[in-house]
Amino acid sequence: MRSHADTSSQEGSSDPHRGHAVCLGRGDQMEHDRHALSVGYLLPAKDGRRTGSAGGVPHSRPMSTARSPHLVSRLQGFGTTVFAEVTALARQYDAVNLGQGAPDFDGPDFIKEAAIEAIRRGDNQYCRMFGEPTLNSAIAEHQRRFYDLDYDPDREITVYAGATEAIFATLAALCETGDEVVMFEPFYDSYRACLAMAGARERVVTLEAPSFSYEPETLERAINPRTRAILLNTPHNPTGKVFTRAELEHIAMLCCKHDILAISDEVYEHLVFEGEHVCLASLPGMRDRTIVISSAGKTFSFTGWKIGHTCAPEPITRALRTAHQFVTYCNGTPFQHAIAAGYRADDAYYETFLEEYRERRDRLCRGLARVGFGVLEPAGTYFVLTDIRPLGYQDDVEFCRMLPEKVGVAAIPPSSFYVNKEAGRHLVRWAFCKTLPMIDEAIRRLEGLGS
Repeated sequence: MRSHADTSSQEGSSDPHRGHAVCLGRGDQMEHDRHALSVGYLLPAKDGRRTGSAGGVPHSRPMSTARSPHLVSRLQGFGTTVFAEVTALARQYDAVNLGQGAPDFDGPDFIKEAAIEAIRRGDNQYCRMFGEPTLNSAIAEHQRRFYDLDYDPDREITVYAGATEAIFATLAALCETGDEVVMFEPFYDSYRACLAMAGARERVVTLEAPSFSYEPETLERAINPRTRAILLNTPHNPTGKVFTRAELEHIAMLCCKHDILAISDEVYEHLVFEGEHVCLASLPGMRDRTIVISSAGKTFSFTGWKIGHTCAPEPITRALRTAHQFVTYCNGTPFQHAIAAGYRADDAYYETFLEEYRERRDRLCRGLARVGFGVLEPAGTYFVLTDIRPLGYQDDVEFCRMLPEKVGVAAIPPSSFYVNKEAGRHLVRWAFCKTLPMIDEAIRRLEGLGS
C-alpha cells in the first residue's frame, strides 16, 4: 500500500483548495453553504448569517467572524453538535426524543448480569491497552462466525471507548497533514471533526435521495494522488442505505487499483432488514487494506458503556494502537467482560434483535406516512428519513427547531450531515430505537402538525 513517503513532496503544494472540503456529485456543482455555523455540527444562527468560499466550495472548517476563544483554528466552527441542541430542546419542552440514536430501553439481562459478575469478581482496574483477552477472543469468533474472516485476537483486534474513538484513532494514526479521505455524504457527524484534528481533509461524494445511490464515475474522479483512504459506513447513518455487494466490489476495486486504505464503519451490521450486510474486508484483496469498525452499543443496546473495536491487519493495528494508547489507553473493564458474553450469544438473540427492530421500523414508518411525510423506508440501521415537503415545509433546520416546542417531538435535521446542504434540506431523520409506546406517542403528537 502507498506509504506517506510517496506523497511527501506534495506538502508544499499551492493547491487553492487545500484545507477545503471538495464535494462531488450533482454534476460536480455545489450550492453555497447558506449556514455558516452548520457545517455538519452546528445548527445555523437564527439571524440567517451566511458565509462561503470562492467558487462555492465550502470551507472544511467553517469560517465565521465570531472566533471561538482559545480554540485552535482547525476546530473553529466545530461547536456544539446538532444532537446536543436537539436534545436540549427536547428536554426544555418535554418532547418525545426521536432525535439522538440512544435506545430508551436496556439491553439483555444476561449481558447486564455478566457485567455485575465481573464487578463483584474484582475486574475493575485497568485492562490491557488493546482489550480484555476474553473480549478480543469473542470478537474474533464473531468475525469468523458471520463473515468467515480470521483475525488474531491479540495482534489484529483493538478495543476502544466506543466506535467514535476508534474512528478518531484510525484517522489520527493513518492520515498525514494534507491527506485526503473520500467519504459519502450524508455522513456521521464525527468524521469531519476527526479529519480536522488529524490535519486531513474530506473529499465528498453525495448519495442522492431517494435511492441514495452514487455514480461510479463520481467516486472514481474523487480519488487522486493525495487520497489516503475511502471512509465508508454501511449500513448507513442517516439514510438507512445498505451498500450492495456490487457497490462494495466497485469500492474494493478502486482501493486495490489505487493502493489506498478502506475504513469501514459497520456499527449497524446486525440491523439489516432488506438485502445483506457484506463486510468490506471479506471481499477479494481487501482484508489487508481494510480497517473494520464496529460497536457493541448498537448491537446490544448499551450505548453508555462505550465499547467499540477495530479489526485490521497487524501492521495497521500497530499504528492504530499507537494513537489509541494516548487517547483513552483502555476503558470499561467489567463492561468488556460483559460484551464478550454478548458476542457469543446464540443465533436466537441476533434473530430476535432484528425482528424487534423491524417491528419498530414498520410502526414508525407507517405512522409517519399516515401523518403525511414522504417516508424513505430504510433497509438498515435504526433511523428513517422523511421528506417534509408534502406537509408544506422546505427547511429541515427550521422544522426541527419548531418541532419540540410546537408539537412535542424532537428529530434531527440531516442537512447537518452534508457539505452540499441543499441535498438534505428537505429531509428529517427520526430514530426508532425506542419502545413501541414511545413511537406511538410520537406519532400521536405529530398528527397535530396540520392543525
